[in-house]
Amino acid sequence: MKLRDELLKEHTKENCMRIVRWVGGSAERFAQLVDLFINDEYRVVQRAAWPLSYVLHDHPELAGKHLPVLLDNLDNPAVGSAAKRNTIRALQTVPIPEKYHGVVMNHCFNYISSPTEKPAVKAFSLTVLENLSKIYPDIKGELKFIIEDAMDNESPAFVSRAKKILARMSK
Repeated sequence: MKLRDELLKEHTKENCMRIVRWVGGSAERFAQLVDLFINDEYRVVQRAAWPLSYVLHDHPELAGKHLPVLLDNLDNPAVGSAAKRNTIRALQTVPIPEKYHGVVMNHCFNYISSPTEKPAVKAFSLTVLENLSKIYPDIKGELKFIIEDAMDNESPAFVSRAKKILARMSK
């Protein structure tokens, strides 16, 4: 498969899943996908984002050596919403090494606090922060404060996820 050509062929769930099946658990094929996701033109990056998150959901172990590049990409002010959304989506399920916890928390807290961030990025960030709060219980207070403060002005996706997280944090 010529991955770049496949990504540009069509932006459908069917094509996304075809690419996900092709990559499977192959580290070599996943590296090709990451390279396109990080280094190609906007349209290719956008199209690579969706299968990237699905592959990492099915094969979280593939994130390992690519995590620094994926996290650095979040620092790029020109990163598109699809790339940001699917990177944060993947961080919900991939193991995040301890040395990246602070960076990930900073990104996620910034996203949920931003009035202009897209709802899906905020919702996925809430889950990532909830996961990290199990390791760092001290962040629960800040997370709870931000959630409660923002609840009235947020999207239904944020509110739904936030309510569930608050309920689990109260147990």
